[in-house]
Amino acid sequence: MTKHLLRLYIAGRTPAADRAVHNLEQLAVEVATADLVIQIEVIDILERPQLAEDERILATPVVIKQLPPPIRRVVGDLSEREKVLIGLDLRVD
Repeated sequence: MTKHLLRLYIAGRTPAADRAVHNLEQLAVEVATADLVIQIEVIDILERPQLAEDERILATPVVIKQLPPPIRRVVGDLSEREKVLIGLDLRVD
């Protein structure tokens, strides 16, 4: 079983942030299988600015695939499904 940890960094509850959360949750449901588990953490950098600094977040929304390595980043509302899958290296066979 492969576990993917995705951290979505947002800056408040903006329309773009809400779209990114929705799109990432939909993507996780679509690609998850018995062998592929996806865990999502949503982090508001306005509430936890130190995490944004630690991760060197320059733009939001941004999703970072923490596990498994290598770390991958995708910026935006995550509406372009294929680009997100490729960017996060989430292979769907």
